[in-house]
Amino acid sequence: MPYHRGGDASSQADKLSGIVEESDLYEGFAPHVETSGIKTLDFYNLPKPTGKEPALRSYTEIQQLLQQGKKRDVKNILRENSWPINSPIRSQLWPMLCGQHQTKEHMLDGFYWEMVHQVFGTTELSEKPIMLPAFVDATHCLPYHLTSTGRAVADRIVNVLGYDCPDITYSPVLYPITSILLHFMSEEEAYVCLAGLVGSKEKVFINQTKLQHEVTWKTVMQIAKKHTKSATSYFQRICPGLKLERVFMDWCWWILAGLPFQHLVRIMDCYFHEGIKVLYRVALVILNLFHKECQSNNEWSPDNIKNDIGNALIKFCKKIPVSPAKLLHAAFSIRGLSTQYISRIFIKTEMLLKSRSVLTSGSKQLIKSRSSDNLPTSQSQVNIQMMSHTLTIREHFGLPGTKNFIKTWTDRQFLFTLWSWLPVRITMYQPVLLYTTEEHGCSLTTFYVRVEQHEPTLLMIKTCNNEVFGAYCSSRWFERNVKDDKGQRQAYFGTGETFLFSLYPERAKYPWVGIEGDKDLGHSSELFMAADSKMITIGGGEGQAIWMDENIRFGKTDSCKTFNNPPLCPSGDFEIRVLEVYGFVGI
Repeated sequence: MPYHRGGDASSQADKLSGIVEESDLYEGFAPHVETSGIKTLDFYNLPKPTGKEPALRSYTEIQQLLQQGKKRDVKNILRENSWPINSPIRSQLWPMLCGQHQTKEHMLDGFYWEMVHQVFGTTELSEKPIMLPAFVDATHCLPYHLTSTGRAVADRIVNVLGYDCPDITYSPVLYPITSILLHFMSEEEAYVCLAGLVGSKEKVFINQTKLQHEVTWKTVMQIAKKHTKSATSYFQRICPGLKLERVFMDWCWWILAGLPFQHLVRIMDCYFHEGIKVLYRVALVILNLFHKECQSNNEWSPDNIKNDIGNALIKFCKKIPVSPAKLLHAAFSIRGLSTQYISRIFIKTEMLLKSRSVLTSGSKQLIKSRSSDNLPTSQSQVNIQMMSHTLTIREHFGLPGTKNFIKTWTDRQFLFTLWSWLPVRITMYQPVLLYTTEEHGCSLTTFYVRVEQHEPTLLMIKTCNNEVFGAYCSSRWFERNVKDDKGQRQAYFGTGETFLFSLYPERAKYPWVGIEGDKDLGHSSELFMAADSKMITIGGGEGQAIWMDENIRFGKTDSCKTFNNPPLCPSGDFEIRVLEVYGFVGI
């Protein structure tokens, strides 16, 4: 049965002296860990304390900050506090950090074991090997310091997660993350942590499709070309025939398969709170450090590495010449690497890949999402056709005194056009109607109640003149209430993934102008979404692309700088016949 810690876990986690007795060297690890291979003595080789160093922060202190919503303070503490690798704090800290990203309803006690019984027919751990899900990369099932029992536990967790999350189609880092978690917690706790990371909406932790995997390594490559320009130029110079793509495809293994376990654990302290951007930063530091070593150390001379820079990078990481603290300090000292900047590069890369007819990673074709050919399932199409009042247009033709001829534009024509414009990862999920004025009335208050917690949403308007247009809204409408560090509500929110569209009488998509290049276009180009109790606005800068009043009856549309769009209906002003808002199941 599962391993559970004793009732003194809190007191253990709060006793964080950097000096531990020999008998307690491995007190922070779970029973399914082979501790003899874990180096802890490095911590005794650090400079002797002067007595002026700030005390390491406790689990209770961090818990209180999270409960108060002070995530920035927590971020700084995680970055600065170098807890020993064997510190018992992680047995509670990591589950708490992962738990804050959980989007599903609270898992009841015993939920995981019920799932285990459902999948395997028993909760007893099998002595025979378990076949792993297809999304696992068999060449990177890294166990680190787990015992044979620990590895079997990791196999079981990954299988149960695959059963519970069928949308995961390719996730090579999921197994290593599972193994790392198991060093400090029980099987059930590790599963709950993974569920939180996989289900996170606000931050990305674990890629779950081949497309996301490819977009991510290409994003890292684009960032590296700007932030580690000397290093990337050097590698291309010494290997003229080298394609940088082959190096960056393995970027995550520099960290997960290369770095010493001490470094990896400290990186995870920050990763479980901040997300994948921590790994981006660490990868850039690794590139810079390797570049410096190549110029001063004969072991990494051009003749020795030019035939296989990828493996050379991983070998370098295994004996990286800096401490975990210095590695993280360098990573978080990189300037100009904001979340917004990373998001912009990611979105541009995804759009570029989507525009190709065939998406490949190396020589292998990408795995398709559940929505084959990027279309909703047949049942979803039927549901939308039955519910939607915006996707059906009827035009009347005829002469006075004669019976009119009615031409109907079908739901499928509009639906398939719209579906082809969505971000690829969203086409994995099936659409669901969240709000319609036909059923829920014309009230902005009702709109917020039914829609504001969903991300993303698809907003569609049919006017009394039969024009059909709308917007893909990348962020939750609840963000209208979010306050900045000064306590002020932000006027605009959203990301560059937001776009406008027109379906009738013209069919056109109007993406964010920032997709076209990296140059700064000014504040007016980033006015994506705004809302309050009186109105909703999408797009801004010398006009509003879509504006609606609080009664969802009247609106107006202008050209705007954010999307460089024309007015979405000829008259500019419009009366709303139907407003519909769609969400996506499973996100």
